[in-house]
Order: sequence, then C-alpha cells, then structure tokens
Amino acid sequence: MSRSEDVFRPALAGRKIPILTLDGKWHQLFNQTQPDKRIKRLEEKLNDLLKRQGKANTEIKDIKRLKKKLMQEIIDHAQESSTGRDERALKKADENKRLINDCNEKIREYEDELFELPREIDRVNTDLMLATMDICYNRLKENEKEIEEIADWVSRIREELKERLVRKQEMEQMDQELYSYMHDIFGANVIDIFDMKYKKENSKTKDGR
Repeated sequence: MSRSEDVFRPALAGRKIPILTLDGKWHQLFNQTQPDKRIKRLEEKLNDLLKRQGKANTEIKDIKRLKKKLMQEIIDHAQESSTGRDERALKKADENKRLINDCNEKIREYEDELFELPREIDRVNTDLMLATMDICYNRLKENEKEIEEIADWVSRIREELKERLVRKQEMEQMDQELYSYMHDIFGANVIDIFDMKYKKENSKTKDGR
C-alpha cells in the first residue's frame, strides 16, 4: 500500500478537514510555486463542485421567488375570474400553474444535486488533502536531508576557521618574538630595515582586518 492509503488516510479518519481551496495558508504553502499536477487537477475539480453548489443554492432562491410571484398572480386572477369579468385571467392562472409545476420540478432537481454535492465535495477535498500530505512528507524529508548537509558543511567550516585562527595567532606571536629578539641584540639603528618591514606588514595586517 502507498503511504497515502496506509498511513495518511487512517490519520484523517474522524477529522473535520477544512475546504483546502478556500484556505489562504494552504495556497501559500502548496500552490504558489511550481504547483503539483495532481494538486492542480484536484483543486480545479473541487472548485467546480463548489461553484455548482453555489449555483444550485442561488437557483433555488431565484425559483422560489418566481414561484411566490406566480402564486400571488393566481390568487389575484382567481378573484377576477370569479366575477366572470376576465376570461384571460383563467388562462393566465392555468399558465401560472404550469410554470409553478416547472418550478417545483427544478427545485427538486437542484435539491437532489445539493444532497449529493457535499459528499462529493468531501471526497475530493479528502483526496486533495492526501495529495497535500504526500507533498508535505516529501518536502520535509528533502529539507531534512539538505539541513543535515548544510549543518555538516557549517561544522567543517567552523573547525577549519578555528584552526586557521589559531595558526594566525601562532604566526603573529612568532613574528613578535623574532622582532623582539633581533631588536634586543642589534638595536633600532642597526635593524632599521627589519624594523620598517615588520611595521609595514603589521600595519597591512591591521588594515586588512
């Protein structure tokens, strides 16, 4: 079994997963740079389902408003037809009844769709979460490996830097002892050339720090 089925899916059991495509942090972490093809496909599918759900809810509201209007017209026309003054009112009432039946049929269709959509949305959202967990796992492993490599490199450089600093201090100490020894024996007048050269190099060292 894949890790998604063997480890990740059981971990999701009983958990309320937010709709990932509506989560700004999810987009920031998983869908901004070089999006995975599987992630992209599931994202588009989930967004389509959410649009269908939103459209169905909007259509039901609009149809119910139309149905209410048609029913009010039937009531109004019924009062006119009862007096026998308007034959057209009867025809209009019959037409409205037909339209109301159509409205009821459309409402049932959208309600059936709304009954099924949440389960489909949950299924696709879960698949998207599993794909997200796969990517998260792989990225964590890749980052862990690179972090270890960088840590090893830093450790080596730190040791090398420490050794070079010790060597630098030893050489500076030796130069000081050599200069002092020669200066004590020959004096400043005799060793002017060493004196000048040593001071110049020492000055360069200080300037180069």
